[in-house]
Amino acid sequence: MANPPLIDIQGLSIGFLGRSGAMLPVLHAIDLRVCRGESIGIVGESGSGKSTLALAAMGYLKHGLKKISGEVIYNGADMFARSTGELARIRGGQLGLIPQNSGQALTPTLRIGRQLHEALRLHCALPDGGHEARAIDLLTQVRLPDPAVILRRYPHELSGGQQQRVAIAMALAGEPDALLLDEPTTGLDVTTQAHILELLRDLARTRNMAMVYVSHDLGVIARVCDRVQVLYAGETVLEGPVQAVLKTPAHPYARGLLASIPRLGDRSLPRALEGRPPAPGSDRTGCAFAPRCALATDQCRTIRPPMVTGEAGQETRCFYPEQTTRIDMTGSGAPLSCCMADNPAALSLNRVAIRYDRPGALARFLPARPRPPATVDDITLTITQGETLGLVGESGSGKSTILKTIAGLLPPAEGTITLGDGTALTPRVEQRRPEQLRRIQMVFQNPDESLNPRQTVADILGQPLRLYFGLKGAERHQRAAALLETVRLGAHYLDRRPGQLSGGEKQRVAIARAFAATPDIVLCDEITSALDVSVQAAVLELLNDLKARHQTTFIFVSHDLTVVRALSDRVAVLYQGRLCEIGASAAVYAAPSHPYTEVLLNAVLEPDPDHAPRLLAEDATDLSPPARGCPFQRRCPVKCGSICDTDIPPWQKAADGHAIRCHIPLKDLAKTGPA
Repeated sequence: MANPPLIDIQGLSIGFLGRSGAMLPVLHAIDLRVCRGESIGIVGESGSGKSTLALAAMGYLKHGLKKISGEVIYNGADMFARSTGELARIRGGQLGLIPQNSGQALTPTLRIGRQLHEALRLHCALPDGGHEARAIDLLTQVRLPDPAVILRRYPHELSGGQQQRVAIAMALAGEPDALLLDEPTTGLDVTTQAHILELLRDLARTRNMAMVYVSHDLGVIARVCDRVQVLYAGETVLEGPVQAVLKTPAHPYARGLLASIPRLGDRSLPRALEGRPPAPGSDRTGCAFAPRCALATDQCRTIRPPMVTGEAGQETRCFYPEQTTRIDMTGSGAPLSCCMADNPAALSLNRVAIRYDRPGALARFLPARPRPPATVDDITLTITQGETLGLVGESGSGKSTILKTIAGLLPPAEGTITLGDGTALTPRVEQRRPEQLRRIQMVFQNPDESLNPRQTVADILGQPLRLYFGLKGAERHQRAAALLETVRLGAHYLDRRPGQLSGGEKQRVAIARAFAATPDIVLCDEITSALDVSVQAAVLELLNDLKARHQTTFIFVSHDLTVVRALSDRVAVLYQGRLCEIGASAAVYAAPSHPYTEVLLNAVLEPDPDHAPRLLAEDATDLSPPARGCPFQRRCPVKCGSICDTDIPPWQKAADGHAIRCHIPLKDLAKTGPA
């Protein structure tokens, strides 16, 4: 490197004390160097040590972890040798952090303005009265509409994408020299993610800022990073330029990760990596990846390979890097289970409307005022047995709201929801009978909000087994262990608590708990957003297998349009709580499509450094739909005139049942739709 590294991690090993009293390493002799103006991506499966490495760069270790050896040099000095006062000045100032969950960076009881002012007071020397102007400038940089209004709001009054932008603004408040990003776009919709990544790329260039980007999304890494470092079981197995690593990876593990990614142009299940990484403290004889590697030989199983220089500037820990091209990267070959159009209905929604605004007790004594439009309105859908329906749309489009209403967590203001046998679902979950509760299960986006931190995994999985089937003792324990195997976790996880699991492991436990009830309908709310690509591929195979064997019906909400493409039979597109397109997956992903669907599809990232998303619409999302006309009228890139402002668009149906709600005729939409 021409410039001296700003972050220079040398031989870093970190571990925790095992039950035997021995130190069990989770990071093994890691080297990482990042210069000013350079962006490096850290990738690998859950539990590979990505987040631990990023936090160690700040001189921070999670509870129970200890540094075994090595140094973390930042700006010429070891972070672990600095005083508490020095670290406080550096963290949030010279060294910024954007966490995966913006809720961890924002205090729910404080307004946004007060939190930004606090960051500015700690890390910036501003004159009296300068904090407000600087806070507005930061929110403008992250492209938030009406910054002065945002400053007066609490975090819960913002969407997930808006909260994440506030977290980015707080990290930038101290004008850092280096920025550590731990999955900052996980859970964001494709358009918001694309705009945020463009913002980060621009900031890195204009400020000559170093970035360390932790992500399991290789499309994100391809878009923002110059180099990639691949971790497996806590050690570096591949490092090199992003072009080389993502196009011609010189390690079988990296090639396996790329094969695990669903692609927008291919409706087939991706190929999941077989097996799972070794547990911390397990035998390190030979290559750690050998038990899962298609190229492994006796040499690989007995001798630990050194890091060697390969083609295109890649450093790889492999004896046979030139043979990695033999590894198949096509789909899994598993037949995708498709529902039959003439299957009986599993669930029906008829003219469902949902409101969050609830008139108070004094409303009847106050002057009448027009109510805002419903959050979700006029949703009519029928989902058949064994079908997977994908619900897609940006944050705030009403996808999760619909799932919560089906689950009984949010009563509808209008309309009815009925099961396939004609039974009307009671609006509130506490009024439903146990059999109705068993038949409909929900998996939430954030497992931290649904797993009891005081319970062991055995307790969490045992509760539905006891409640719905009366299982006890050894039989319940055995069934819980089998459920863990279905989500690629071993029985040794039964004694752990959620706090001892990675984010991906927690989500797998939440999925296993839902399947414990053997439900008829599973509501999936962004269940793969926290999973690495290999586990995601395995979960998609699992969902497909359950659908084939048990005719399980899924309603699958996701911001990842490639995942929806791979798994769904039909796709419904929502904007501002209104359906704008619905049809078979292949039809929705091809022309003609609704202009909003085209905006979403063109913003999808691919794990290819040469691919750039097309941002066809502004990323500002209105708080509520317009009172009249098309909900998408303010952002539509092909708006066709005043009729869009005044008239609700009609439904236009093709012969295959594909329906689009737009004023533009289908024949003209075909000319503007995505390829």
